Amino acid sequence: MANMTSASPLSILSPNRSSSKPQEPNVANVVMGNLHIRPWYPSFYPEDMVGGRKTEWLYKVCPLKDTPPPGETVYDKDDYIIHEIDGEDHGLYAQNLSLFSKLFLETKSVFFDVSTFLYYILILRNASHPYGQVVGFFSKEKMSWDNNNVACILVFPPWQRRGLGQILIAVSYEFGKREGRFGGPERPLSALGRKGYLGFWCGEVYRFLLRAPLKRTLTVRDISEGTYVMQEDVVAALKEMDVLEKRKTAAGSIVVNKSKLRAWAERHGVSREPVVDVDAFVEAAEEGSEMEE
Repeated sequence: MANMTSASPLSILSPNRSSSKPQEPNVANVVMGNLHIRPWYPSFYPEDMVGGRKTEWLYKVCPLKDTPPPGETVYDKDDYIIHEIDGEDHGLYAQNLSLFSKLFLETKSVFFDVSTFLYYILILRNASHPYGQVVGFFSKEKMSWDNNNVACILVFPPWQRRGLGQILIAVSYEFGKREGRFGGPERPLSALGRKGYLGFWCGEVYRFLLRAPLKRTLTVRDISEGTYVMQEDVVAALKEMDVLEKRKTAAGSIVVNKSKLRAWAERHGVSREPVVDVDAFVEAAEEGSEMEE
């Protein structure tokens, strides 16, 4: 732990909690540079690490300090990059990241054996940080029997509500496409998690339907296979957007009203362009060939 910075930190408070019996955080305050963050939930920090069962202040959080993050770049786009970190190779970093993240996650557990997980760290390029600023991550099991493409996902509080969570979700689904398997986040989702994922599912379904020819008959399965969003999540998105109408047609009795679809997108500021650029992914095979040369 380091001394508190002399500048007055900015305070980040908790959102409304979904639990009827809120758990009291065991770390009261976190200082990151000039930011003062109040954790929302308890984490599993060892007592000898934080000075007892509860501590007032936590400084110089390991995954966020001014050192280059480990791992390899898997996505590189303009203002941010994403690093892949293998928990088996970088266990201490992964454990510290998990412990810190639990301060802002209500429903997740922390496993100290991180060797079976991959971590994808979102790093913003920032002139004030020589190695960029770690602002969030998602993790996934190397082998998930349920085909989950995300085990845990979080954008740290100072950088929430900037669309960064949508980037992390989109990257996780793009990996699923490249691996040729359907998947989704580990369930159950928190209230905030469901809101973020529902927004992503709606956007993906919107873009797919907008590209579809007029009067073409589509099934939920067709939309699912075109977006790699699971069928039950496609149905949830269609209901959320409220773009279905009952009409008697040769193909069936349910149709999508594209005028409603466009109006929904305009109200929510949803772009026709994909959330991530598929050309910004760094291919491991290309990196290997460059090293051989």
